[in-house]
Amino acid sequence: MLNTLRKIVQEVNAAKDLKAALGIIVQRVREAMGSHVCSVYLLDPETNRFVLMATEGLNKRSIGKVSMAPNEGLVGLVGTREEPLNLENASEHPRYRYFAETGEERYASFLGSPIIHHRKVMGVLVIQQKERRQFDEGEEAFLVTMSAQLAGVIAHAEATGSIRGLGKQGKGIQEAKFVGVPGSPGAAVGTAVVVLPPADLDVVPDKHVDDITAELALFNTALEGVRADMRALSAKMATQLRPEERALFDVYLMMLEDAALGNEVVKVIKTGQWAQGALRQVVSEHVNRFELMDDAYLRERASDVKDLGRRLLAYLQQARQQTLTYPDNTILVSEELSPAMLGEVPEGKLVGLVSVQGSGNSHVAIFARAMGIPTVMGAVDLPYSKIDGIQLIVDGYHGEVFTNPSELLRKQYADVVEEERQLTQGLDALRALPCETLDGHRMPLWVNTGLLADVKRAQERGAEGVGLYRTEVPFMIKERFPSEKEQLAIYREQLQAFHPLPVTMRSLDIGGDKSLSYFPIKEENPFLGWRGIRVTLDHPEIFLVQTRAMLKASEGLDNLRILLPMISGIQELEEALHLIHRAWGEVRDEGTDVPLPPIGVMIEIPAAVYQTRELARQVDFLSVGSNDLTQYLLAVDRNNPRVADLYDFLHPAVLQALCKVVADAHAEGKPVSICGEMAGDPSAAVLLMAMGFDSLSMNATNLPKVKWLLRQISLGRARELLAQVMTIDNPQVIHSTLQLALRNLGLGRMINPASNIQS
Repeated sequence: MLNTLRKIVQEVNAAKDLKAALGIIVQRVREAMGSHVCSVYLLDPETNRFVLMATEGLNKRSIGKVSMAPNEGLVGLVGTREEPLNLENASEHPRYRYFAETGEERYASFLGSPIIHHRKVMGVLVIQQKERRQFDEGEEAFLVTMSAQLAGVIAHAEATGSIRGLGKQGKGIQEAKFVGVPGSPGAAVGTAVVVLPPADLDVVPDKHVDDITAELALFNTALEGVRADMRALSAKMATQLRPEERALFDVYLMMLEDAALGNEVVKVIKTGQWAQGALRQVVSEHVNRFELMDDAYLRERASDVKDLGRRLLAYLQQARQQTLTYPDNTILVSEELSPAMLGEVPEGKLVGLVSVQGSGNSHVAIFARAMGIPTVMGAVDLPYSKIDGIQLIVDGYHGEVFTNPSELLRKQYADVVEEERQLTQGLDALRALPCETLDGHRMPLWVNTGLLADVKRAQERGAEGVGLYRTEVPFMIKERFPSEKEQLAIYREQLQAFHPLPVTMRSLDIGGDKSLSYFPIKEENPFLGWRGIRVTLDHPEIFLVQTRAMLKASEGLDNLRILLPMISGIQELEEALHLIHRAWGEVRDEGTDVPLPPIGVMIEIPAAVYQTRELARQVDFLSVGSNDLTQYLLAVDRNNPRVADLYDFLHPAVLQALCKVVADAHAEGKPVSICGEMAGDPSAAVLLMAMGFDSLSMNATNLPKVKWLLRQISLGRARELLAQVMTIDNPQVIHSTLQLALRNLGLGRMINPASNIQS
């Protein structure tokens, strides 16, 4: 059965559209299960009815016509109960409904399984038999497995179909929403420009061309190029390979002949598809055909076709390299965005970014936040190869992407973009003003930095210091560990740029979702693995070199603070302090006279929350890492779009932990700050100030918004609000209570502008 399942899924994945995919499903499942009927009903979101979309065994003319509400028929029952239904005699069931046009009266037994994707019922897969019989456990398991496998395929195919333009029935393009994770806050409305990694056939998008002659000429040039390469390779290998091994090159040349692969690509180009898309289509068909063959030798030929396809594509991409055009309001989309791709876009044209892979902490997301570009990462379900040139909306607040948005949604988001622009302009005037509440409470606002570009932004927005300098960013940019001298230069630049304001440098924090290409860490569960201080304590040579570079960089400036990440107990802290003192001794022995800077610990692991007092006694300050602390308290990977809605820093458990940390730190007479997304959220900042945090550290982009809001409220009112939300046990209710209270105070304009849009 597993082999059958694999073949069906493979065939379905290769289908050109949803209709073809469903046709394959019903045909293959009916064959595999030896049943008389197999049908797929899909839930139409507009009418909220299960519509017959494909069948083998029932009257085909009933496709698209037969439908039932969730409270009608056996199909409706399977959909609403969200579980399989196995009946020996369907007509005896009280929910049985008869449709004359399908010829259903002939079928006695019924087995239906819901098709569910991300908790959403998408449809029902049904098999029926003429004779009365109970389907056995194996058959039921097969259908359930088939439904689970197909849920993603159908969701993807529906989305892909929904963005292909006008359908045959003349229906307009549908709006579709895809959920990822927030990479950089803000909203953008623009045109998708899909950037492809080099020579990857799978991600080549469909693109219509008018100049078919030019496209054919491009393809012929690529064919000639690959043929020449094959002949040259064959000649080069003449002395190293036996004649029968060299025969492979002849096979390649034969496949490239006009009568074979080349001719098929030409046919597709003549339908108006660009050469790269035509090549992808033809190669995919051949590869799928080979992979489905039972003969192992023939199955292996699939890799030969793939290789040829990649070689041809490389030539086609080379010819097209200079032709990528970036319209105004470009939204860059790629399977995996790289900083180099961002650099290709002409200045002033880039308004948004979407990456199918990657997390909110990836290199590109850090760049995007520094540049203030709304970004969504990890949009795994987005059929990105099909969306080049279409209208997109990027919602970097919620991590959502809308394809082909309606006029109404476009207008709503355009208003958000304009509101943001005006707000930013208005907030510039706050730069020189202190962050002081209406009743005179002073709240220092610091910034998180990692790039030199962050420095300018932070200064423009009136930052009072750096609460978190991510030292891993310079490491991520390089192709090897930077030397002590290189690190010294980078750190000196940061310390000088902010002097005399304090700069808190976190020791190297890699692992989890922050990897170095030259120091790979492969783990089953990276967030609970070798990361942060655990890595650097195991590699004292890395820790010592970095600490020495920091200390030397601070000579004559004395504004350095060192912060230790991922501390889970006293032993780790003592080991780290020992290494810092050792590095300090070495630096002074070399003649660099620097005082020992203040040393702090990050509270980002639940264990540290409960040891706050013990840790505080050994260091000069504490800093809460709100992103990781929320993630670990709630057991939610914040970069996983499947559970992103469970990640919430206003969860009661998080708020209670934060109150405890502040109380315990102050009981030991030590200051405590907080960095991360929570500190940069204006409404959450009100609660953090009320808790007693001594400073807040955030992205420079958010600093003016937080400053504006805290200047409009009194500490007394903030404390009342905190007391109110601490009695609530539901994060959603906490959000609503907070937003309502701020709106009633006339402070609603600082709440995330996109939060009012109903999507």
